[in-house]
Amino acid sequence: MPGIVDGRVVIVTGAGQGLGRAHALALAEAGASVVVNDIGTAAHDVASTIRARGGTALPVLGDVADWRAAEQLVAAAVAEFGRLDALVNNAGIVRDRMLVSMTEEDWDAVMRVDLKGHFCPLRHAAVHWRAIAKRGEPVSARIVNTSSGAGLLGSVGQGNYAAAKAGVAALTQVAAAELGRYGITVNGIAPAARTPMTEQVFADAMRAPEAGFDAMDPANVSPLVVWLCSERSGAVSGRMFEVEGGFVGIADGWQHGPRIDRGERWEPEELSDVVAQLVSQTPPPAPVYGAVSDA
Repeated sequence: MPGIVDGRVVIVTGAGQGLGRAHALALAEAGASVVVNDIGTAAHDVASTIRARGGTALPVLGDVADWRAAEQLVAAAVAEFGRLDALVNNAGIVRDRMLVSMTEEDWDAVMRVDLKGHFCPLRHAAVHWRAIAKRGEPVSARIVNTSSGAGLLGSVGQGNYAAAKAGVAALTQVAAAELGRYGITVNGIAPAARTPMTEQVFADAMRAPEAGFDAMDPANVSPLVVWLCSERSGAVSGRMFEVEGGFVGIADGWQHGPRIDRGERWEPEELSDVVAQLVSQTPPPAPVYGAVSDA
């Protein structure tokens, strides 16, 4: 029985392990030809696993935060399969430090991989699809970006990672607005799952149970990614999905809140009461991950 992405060609970045590996396997099982990207030879291992299960896969090693490598990744997919239908931006790293201990290198490394590493493949894939659309040919393309609860709510000890993943959320919104005219949808996921990164930071929470449903299995996230890569998701764009275990939800981002307009410039002394009134009319923000409660 054909899967919902049967015949589609999908790039998955950072697919050598963790969530990316789970996405690549799930997409192949659902009928896609998968371009398995990673910086190391694990990409070959995942591609071999897909082929052993009867699927189609092409391993492409390369650093997605490198402009030329990202361009070559898109070109390799098109050269091998004659088309590209979806891009799953998954590659990411962590360099966890409290802000007062964080180095410039810690900041730059995470921004480069986690944020620029989303932009570079997205940009080259979008240029490819735009060219097709401008020729008058139909395009039903999908981009799935990977943010995080840290990017949506913040996370103590992960200022660089949280900032990069918040950037991914904003990039998703802008790309959805800009690229929809070409037949491209862009959505994001904020997953919670057991990966080599989260096992280090949240060891107890990520530990697999001895029996029963393993809520932190990264494979639990992949069905949503498969659906978002399919033609069935064409009416959905610019959304951020939270997904963990057996639940799927939509994160509702920044919205305009209450306002007070005096019709002219405020004096600084007047703003104490104004701000207090605005705060009293607004729900408190969700707590930052790892924040110490004052209670």
